[in-house]
Amino acid sequence: MVPLRDDIPTRITPYVTYALIAINILVFLYEMTLSPELLNGFFHIWAIVPRELTANFNGVATNQPVPEWLTLITSQFLHGGFLHVAGNMLFLWIFGNNVEDRLGHVKYLIFYLACGTLAGLTQWYFSAGSNIPSLGASGAIAGVMGAYILKYPQAEVLTLVPLGPFLTTFKIPAIFFLGFWFLQQALYGVASLGPKTNIGMESGGIAYWAHAGGFIFGAILGPLLGLFSSDSESQSV
Repeated sequence: MVPLRDDIPTRITPYVTYALIAINILVFLYEMTLSPELLNGFFHIWAIVPRELTANFNGVATNQPVPEWLTLITSQFLHGGFLHVAGNMLFLWIFGNNVEDRLGHVKYLIFYLACGTLAGLTQWYFSAGSNIPSLGASGAIAGVMGAYILKYPQAEVLTLVPLGPFLTTFKIPAIFFLGFWFLQQALYGVASLGPKTNIGMESGGIAYWAHAGGFIFGAILGPLLGLFSSDSESQSV
């Protein structure tokens, strides 16, 4: 299922959401200029490498040019391919503007980066010995979705759904669309703990625990930062 738009209007221009989308796209365009060898080195420096982050937390030097903890932020602006960045930016564009509208620009930026950081730490917790770089905006955007489902559970999301060889659209309430998405990430995350699994970050696939963790932290941090405050309060920051 691919979301196309929702039916919730915004009262402010979502400058931060637009800026985040622009930065992600610009970084991806830069990635495309790198050779495979340089790109691999770029990811190992700026993406989260769980084994190196574990060493950093234990006080062991990793000989990296940047502090390993900084990758909890920088990894949020890296993507591994066109579909990766396109899918993430689509979700951010649809759901981010409404959350920014409720929190205000400054709180929203803090919220977004915090969700991405906590999502990265969630994935690290379940794969602390992995040497595979973890990257992407998915964890931060999952946090946005976690806040969105609390504030707008009945919002209708116009969704592109494949039915065999055909594509059609349905309006699906956010609580079902995002709820199904979260359940899927959580189940895949649990499955990735199995010794013979072929999914999850250990196989170089999708970091499902980052998605699930980001979603939960977004649902927690959103209300704490004013997701349900009055209109005048949410627009004043």
